[in-house]
Amino acid sequence: MLRRFLAASVLVASALVAPAALAVPADASAPSASTSAAASCYKRVGNHWNCITPGAYCPAAAHGKYGYAKVTNKRYKCSYYSSDRRWHWKRAY
Repeated sequence: MLRRFLAASVLVASALVAPAALAVPADASAPSASTSAAASCYKRVGNHWNCITPGAYCPAAAHGKYGYAKVTNKRYKCSYYSSDRRWHWKRAY
């Protein structure tokens, strides 16, 4: 009985969400130029990374390495934060 109720509630919830997901403006289907440019910019060059986003999560290959911000070109280090147990780009002075 409980399984049927849960299954029915999931179907109702998905029916309510699906039309909203399909109602996307025509011009919003393509990624913006800034999004695609930022994604193609982030890369490893030798022993450092270019075009990083300050405060963003670091990939495993960047742990302990340095990177340069895509906007300000300032130096950041991929550092471990014990508060959320993840690696982020932190300003290196």
